[in-house]
Amino acid sequence: MSVMHANEEQPQSHGARPSPRPQDSDKGRTGLFSRTVDAVRSYFASRSLRYLAGLICLALCIIVLALPSPYVVESPGPTRDVLESSEGKRIITVSGASGDSDTAGSGHRDAGKLLLVTVNAMGIPGYPVSNAQALWAWLDAREEVTPSEAVFPVGQNADQYEKHVQGEMTGSQDAAKAAALGYAKRLGVDVSGVKVSMHVDDIGGPSAGMMYSLGLIDKLTAAQETGGKTIAGTGTIDAKGEVGAIGGIRLKMIGAKRDGATWFLAPKSNCGEVVRHVPEGLRDVQVSTLDEAYKAVVAIGQGKGDALPHCVAGGRR
Repeated sequence: MSVMHANEEQPQSHGARPSPRPQDSDKGRTGLFSRTVDAVRSYFASRSLRYLAGLICLALCIIVLALPSPYVVESPGPTRDVLESSEGKRIITVSGASGDSDTAGSGHRDAGKLLLVTVNAMGIPGYPVSNAQALWAWLDAREEVTPSEAVFPVGQNADQYEKHVQGEMTGSQDAAKAAALGYAKRLGVDVSGVKVSMHVDDIGGPSAGMMYSLGLIDKLTAAQETGGKTIAGTGTIDAKGEVGAIGGIRLKMIGAKRDGATWFLAPKSNCGEVVRHVPEGLRDVQVSTLDEAYKAVVAIGQGKGDALPHCVAGGRR
């Protein structure tokens, strides 16, 4: 066995190439860089000024399309049946009602559905959207593009926006409870001692108010108001039962039709946006009060919905 001493070098096998020295590697990289620069310079030198200008414009367009957009992009969002549960929790829980049908707080059961409708929004604080996405949405008939300042105040951050929309939802639920309990009392329902809680995840804003009220009245009464039909709707509500306008109604009708609704209750003040945008197979009904909305649900459930007023251009039918 041979032993190498510190002052000896191991002989190298024939045919083996010496390892490159560091300075040789640096020279190789410098040469590669130089050749690359020369190739790029030659490429652009052989092109016309018009070609180069077009290339620069293309690069600028790509950069602009990748930048955050000052627009909000909305599309049809999920629906929720206010008579049932969402995320494992009942959307409307009733306790203390006379004739309550079960101890879980479901109230009287209805075979049909009352759908609240929503829109998905991108471009709001915390959910940025690029100019490219906004442009694509502008070309898609199933989406809407709105200047951001029309949706939320300039400078509002994600926490402030979330607090605002959740505050609107809480206020809407409180008004819906007051309006529904008052209306149920006029129908002869004993509402003394009734306790109501409302819950739905990941949805904010005031536009579900009317459907919350209708859902609560349905639970407090023994009647099968829907007649087993799927009825969607939207609209704000105040404690007096007045139904107000909302945004994104065209998209909400698309979502309602997608999820099986055949009837759609629309605020009268939104009729201008409803006309000519009702999806095929969906029948709109214009309402301006909780009384009109409830009577419309009852008429639909009884198979008399065709006589209900719907939105038409230039007025009421």
